Amino acid sequence: MRASFQTALLPTLVTLAIGAFGAAGASALGLPAPYLTGPALAVTVFSISGGRTDMPAWLRDTCFVAIGVNMGAGVTPEALHTASRWPLSLIVLALAVIVILVLGARLMRRIFGFDRMSALLTACPGHLSFVLSLSTDVKADLPRVTMIQSLRVLSLTLIVPFLAPLLGHGDLPVPVARAGAMPMVALLPLLAGSAVLGLGLLRLKVPAALLLGGLGLSALAQGSGVVTGGLPVWMSVPAFVAMGTMIGTRFSGVTLRMFVQALGASLMLTGFAALISLLAAALVSNLLGLPILTALIAFAPGGLETMMAMSLLLNADPAYVAVHHVFRLLVLTAILPIAVARTRAAIARSRQKAP
Repeated sequence: MRASFQTALLPTLVTLAIGAFGAAGASALGLPAPYLTGPALAVTVFSISGGRTDMPAWLRDTCFVAIGVNMGAGVTPEALHTASRWPLSLIVLALAVIVILVLGARLMRRIFGFDRMSALLTACPGHLSFVLSLSTDVKADLPRVTMIQSLRVLSLTLIVPFLAPLLGHGDLPVPVARAGAMPMVALLPLLAGSAVLGLGLLRLKVPAALLLGGLGLSALAQGSGVVTGGLPVWMSVPAFVAMGTMIGTRFSGVTLRMFVQALGASLMLTGFAALISLLAAALVSNLLGLPILTALIAFAPGGLETMMAMSLLLNADPAYVAVHHVFRLLVLTAILPIAVARTRAAIARSRQKAP
């Protein structure tokens, strides 16, 4: 019985405790978005130090639903009024994604010696599960691709909040209940309904299905006036901490040597992607009159769920951010198979020319 407990539950409790410690430390130090950045960094350090980390799927999914419901409280008619300007923003985003994919792959090949296919999949700005499935099918360097893609998610989780003060946003607020806390008599049915909708979207293979289910149903309920308010702080903060903790668990089983070997390529690729995203966000901000921070969170090629949660912590427009991150995945779903096919053809041609 004790052995079973240690095998199944103890790593989860240790992981959550480290995540909570990281959140408390980041908050005490006044770091931006501390409930995401603190746990992500603390659990990552513990993981690559040899500690075993784990996040149960049911807990992860529960947090996705809760954060989605909280995001729905920020989808106001005033925020949606700007939706008529989004098509131009989406076009700029699609162009930025293509630039990151094409030029990023060239950087990986020329500077770090990646083969063609591994360079392409490593440079892909998002859609990690899709990329990893393609990596298996095309026999790319799966460990290297996985490590660098995971480091991209971690790096952008840490970089984006620290860019905010540099963009003139000023001091960042700590998360509070949006529009006041929703009464439990309304919140519990909303959470249950959001979970059902999210599971339905999951069966349809919609990205970030549970988070989008919470966002969609909550936004509908808020917009129609059926309910008002968001999650109480005692629920929202643990959800953010759990999401930050989940990012750190990506590095479970990763050794320090593996981490260091992938760090250089990851930092260069992430820095390049962040620069292109920042330039594209600045262009959209100037053209459409949107806050630069909102545009940056929408354009940053980090984890979809993480960036959507970031929009809450940094008071960005959640509807704008959600639409852009889902659109980025749709763009990648459309162009990545074409890019893989072209890369396969190029590899075949180079083999035919080889003596």
